[in-house]
Amino acid sequence: MKIAVTRLAGKEGSDAARCAKFGHQCYSVHPLRSEVKQSAVTAFIEAVDGGEFDCLFFTSALPAKMIAPLLNRVPKVIAIGPQTAKELQSYEIECETLPGFYSRDFVPYLGDWIAGKHIGIPRADVPNPDLLKAIAAAGGIAHEFRCYSLEPTGQNLHLEGAGAVLFTSAMSYTKAIWTPRDELLIMAIGDITATAMQKGETYPVVVGDGSLEGTLAALNIYLGEKGR
Repeated sequence: MKIAVTRLAGKEGSDAARCAKFGHQCYSVHPLRSEVKQSAVTAFIEAVDGGEFDCLFFTSALPAKMIAPLLNRVPKVIAIGPQTAKELQSYEIECETLPGFYSRDFVPYLGDWIAGKHIGIPRADVPNPDLLKAIAAAGGIAHEFRCYSLEPTGQNLHLEGAGAVLFTSAMSYTKAIWTPRDELLIMAIGDITATAMQKGETYPVVVGDGSLEGTLAALNIYLGEKGR
C-alpha cells in the first residue's frame, strides 16, 4: 500500500525504509513547517552548560537534532523513542529511551528519582500541561524551552496517489488541508492523535501505539483481517 505520512518538511528521515520492512511504500505530505526560535535555543544551551538541570527530556527527534550538536556537557538524558535516541546518539550523547512513545511515560519511568530534580525540556511551542503537572506532582521542577514553533504550510495534502494517509500528531491533523475520499484508508499514529481526529469527525480505522512501526504493524493486522 502507498501511504502518505504527515511530516515536517525535510524531516522524513528513514520513513521509506521503515515502511518497506512492513511491505508498504510511503511518501511525505507537509501540513506543518518548523521555525527555530534561536533565543530559546541559546538560553537552553547556556542553562545546560551552567549545570542547571539534573535531566534533559527530548520529546521528539527535531529538538534532538537542533540541540545535540551544540551541547558541551550533559546530565542524565531521556529520549521519548528510538528515533529520538538515534538522533542523540549520532552526536555521541548517551541517553535512556522511554518504554512508550508518549511524554506521559516520562514521570513513571523516572519514578521516585525525579523528586527535587530540575528537568530541562527543549520542545515545540505547543502546550503540554499534563506533562508539567505530572512532573510537579512527583516533586520535580520542569523548565520548558520552546525552541521552535509549528506553523501551517497552507498547502493541500497531495493524496491522489495514496491508498492511506497517516496523521502523525494531533496538530498535523487539525492544521491539515485535505480532501477525504471513500477509498482512502485513514490512520492515526496513536490514541492522542486519534482523539483529536474524532473530535473533528474523522474516524481512523487504524490506530498505532505512538510509533510508525507500531502503526504499520496495526495496519497489517487490519489488512489481514479484511483479506486485503
